[in-house]
Amino acid sequence: MKTLLLYIFTWWEKQTVGTWWWTRRFGEHVGDDAFGNRYYRTKGGAIDPALGFERRWVIYNGYADASTIPPGWWGWIHHRVDTPPSDESYAPRDWQKPHRRNMTGTPGAYRPKGSVLAGGMRPRVTGDYKAWTPGE
Repeated sequence: MKTLLLYIFTWWEKQTVGTWWWTRRFGEHVGDDAFGNRYYRTKGGAIDPALGFERRWVIYNGYADASTIPPGWWGWIHHRVDTPPSDESYAPRDWQKPHRRNMTGTPGAYRPKGSVLAGGMRPRVTGDYKAWTPGE
């Protein structure tokens, strides 16, 4: 029962009932990415008269986080390219790192040297800094 209520009333876990209905009625599955996100467009690539271009959308696998969209799919979903990554044979260059989602707010977040959250100590102030004192 809880799962059904979450499905009906939340948007941050996968999709809402309205998105599910819209996708079933008007959507055409284009492909999936490495994170399990599913990408759709209007059937046959039909142009939406209200927008002037085809609609494209993503159904997230789990929590709806836009940082889980890899670069190739990001370009397609934002109409930067017309060919979805599933239709092309793209091979990443050896210097390209695999996509990582935004880790802000998680234990995997970047903690620079001296950050309180990294457990380090702030480096001592050198001579290029003079503390402000009220009344000076």
